[in-house]
Amino acid sequence: MAKKSAVVPLHLAVPGAVVDAFALLIEKTPQTTRDGKRFVLCRFRDAKRTVSTAVWSDSMLYRECETEWMVGVAYKLRGSFVQDERYGPKLDLLQIRPIREGDAEDGYREGDLMQRSRFESATMLAQLKELAGTIADEPLRKLTLELLETHGDALANLPATANRFYPFPGGWLEHILNVARHCLLLADAYRLHYPDLTPALNRDALLAAALLHDLGRVLELVPSLVGAAPEVTVDGRLYGHVLLARDLIRAAAATIPELAVDMLRLLEHIVLSHLTLPEWGSPRLPMVPEALILHHADDLDAKMEMYARCLQNDLSPGDFTERDPVLNKPLWKGRTV
Repeated sequence: MAKKSAVVPLHLAVPGAVVDAFALLIEKTPQTTRDGKRFVLCRFRDAKRTVSTAVWSDSMLYRECETEWMVGVAYKLRGSFVQDERYGPKLDLLQIRPIREGDAEDGYREGDLMQRSRFESATMLAQLKELAGTIADEPLRKLTLELLETHGDALANLPATANRFYPFPGGWLEHILNVARHCLLLADAYRLHYPDLTPALNRDALLAAALLHDLGRVLELVPSLVGAAPEVTVDGRLYGHVLLARDLIRAAAATIPELAVDMLRLLEHIVLSHLTLPEWGSPRLPMVPEALILHHADDLDAKMEMYARCLQNDLSPGDFTERDPVLNKPLWKGRTV
């Protein structure tokens, strides 16, 4: 770096300012424009903001970017911060170097660059197993607990999604725990509201599906370097997490012959159809009310997390947040009530 200046947290950068900041490189993707011009799209982040930067082939940084920059490595950046109406926060990068000894004196802390769940993974996994233990149907309870036990260690470090909702380690557990609890509340409420529904809402199947509906993420996502978005596996790209979850459930069920055929069929259908819409990745439309409950509990929790993270992390001036690139809009934060 040329002249040493005060380091500003990336999430505190204001539009138009040239800032020095510490950030984690979480994506480096070579791309080409329609006109054939090459560039590398990079994304840097701290715990509260992600910014993008395009390194063009005619930039002095291009060769270094291609050959030396590494995803998952922390850097000290100098650049001009821009709030783009279409693409969100951007950094016009001027200089960059890896973190080195002495940066701690300027405020560098690795933990400031990464986000993870507010809750301990071990505690959340134990709570999921505790919920599974309330499933009254013994073979279904055995199936659910076996799957959580088998894949628990891997799931503990996974995000719920790669870059949309709960996109941080521990996010899978936090999301599933919320969805399962909300499904139980809704199931109990609607069982009371429709006492003559035959058969009654199957609380056991709904709870098992809530706990297992995103189990396929363990085969879809591979945790990358610390702080970087997880990689999507070949099977994840070819089949998606919904079908992969059904495969895991079916394979485990084959070892539990006492599990009723109709119970397994119901569980599989809820899992397969819970996304509801084909454009969201649902292979089948829901044909049972339990799938409807899971869909709305799942969708609501996902969107609430995205809203809450946007509102809590935004430090821009004014009554509205910066445009959130996932929600594709700003949120109103200037409320007084």
